[in-house]
Amino acid sequence: MSGTSKALGRIASLLDDSSFAEIGALVTARSTDLNTDPKALASDGCVTGYGTIGGRCVYVYSQDASVLGGSIGEMHARKIVNLYDMAIRTGSPVIGIVDCAGMRLEEGSDALYAFGRIYGRMTKASGVIPQITAVVGNCGGGAGLFSGLSDFTFISKDGKLFVNAPDCLAGNYTAKNDTAGAAFQSEIGNADSYETEAELFAAVRQLVSVLPSNNETSNDDEQCTDDLNRLLAVTSASSAAALVENIGDAGSFVEVRSKFAPSVVTAFVKLDGVLTGVVANNAEVSKALTADACDKAADFVKFCDAFDIQILSLTNVNGFDNTVENEKRIARSAAALAAGFASATVPKVNVIVGDAIGNAANIMNAKALGCDMTISWDNAKVGIMDGKLASQITGTSASDIDAGMSGACDAARRGYVDQVISAADTRKYVIAAFEMLYSKSGEVYKKHTSI
Repeated sequence: MSGTSKALGRIASLLDDSSFAEIGALVTARSTDLNTDPKALASDGCVTGYGTIGGRCVYVYSQDASVLGGSIGEMHARKIVNLYDMAIRTGSPVIGIVDCAGMRLEEGSDALYAFGRIYGRMTKASGVIPQITAVVGNCGGGAGLFSGLSDFTFISKDGKLFVNAPDCLAGNYTAKNDTAGAAFQSEIGNADSYETEAELFAAVRQLVSVLPSNNETSNDDEQCTDDLNRLLAVTSASSAAALVENIGDAGSFVEVRSKFAPSVVTAFVKLDGVLTGVVANNAEVSKALTADACDKAADFVKFCDAFDIQILSLTNVNGFDNTVENEKRIARSAAALAAGFASATVPKVNVIVGDAIGNAANIMNAKALGCDMTISWDNAKVGIMDGKLASQITGTSASDIDAGMSGACDAARRGYVDQVISAADTRKYVIAAFEMLYSKSGEVYKKHTSI
């Protein structure tokens, strides 16, 4: 299969059958300072166009590694920038299928400036339309920033994502630690990894199917066929993913960045057909918040708020990870999560499903940060500090401190909790809370009093 047909084949694997329409097929490189006699190269190494996923319009580009390694030059970049301009105007997502050797050195400063134009358009699109990067080959050097500028990044097992290649890192080489590899990149949170391109494209399709097309439209037009009053089959807070999936409408659960900072689960579900972003502490891994977990959650909250997606948090936390390594970043990361929840203007509901202890509970969408509705399971525990840690500080036995922790009803008497429920009733109470908040506005208009 030739490079161009391979790039087209990848688009065909991603989009609905026969839905792709190519744009700019005849674009070729032009004469530049260092490339005075350019060759006429097929699509200049990048196939661009639009099509549908589940019937919804998306814009897509797919790089052709057979053309100078898929390297990005002036006209290659112009095609991507033009695609972004159209996507922003029409309010449709952009998906980049990346197989790129980086900058086209033959074009010198023209290629360098071209990269900057792509960064500029991606920044302009951020918070307006969803951006997804699918790494199926090399995504290196300047192209590595495409991942950071995207909302979601997926990488296949054979993909390579890097700014500096492993062999360029002092004391490192690929065989020792493949920092560009899918496993490494997924564990540090830069991408969700998949074994094959087919699995990757299926994951992209699934994500696109739940996301809104832009920040002014919703994707809540599906009729909910699940019982709104269904009792939960999962009433344990230990596995956050299982709990979130059980709360959501049947078949609506889509987790993102699952391999990174697994002590927090970030996922999309639908509640009575309405798209909802969920941040949940995962006691199966740890009840302690790490800097990575805070960063993961803060990024997710920021995305949801930008695209007007209501937010549900499931709190089961007993403090911050108390290690030297975590201490290097936790203050700023925890502050970012607190600020994310506090500044989000979308409807926000918090359910305390286990422990809500210390300042870590405060930054998990507590009422003090402006959460609209706080619900607690009747067996939840609320307090200022983990008993073991408090005993180290005060000299009091951990059992005595634990005995002094507040229960859900005590927190409710002080107004920190709005409703105390049984775990099995969580779905119906959460849906009712969001229905009540459906008309919430981020800003309240007032001309003057009526008194």
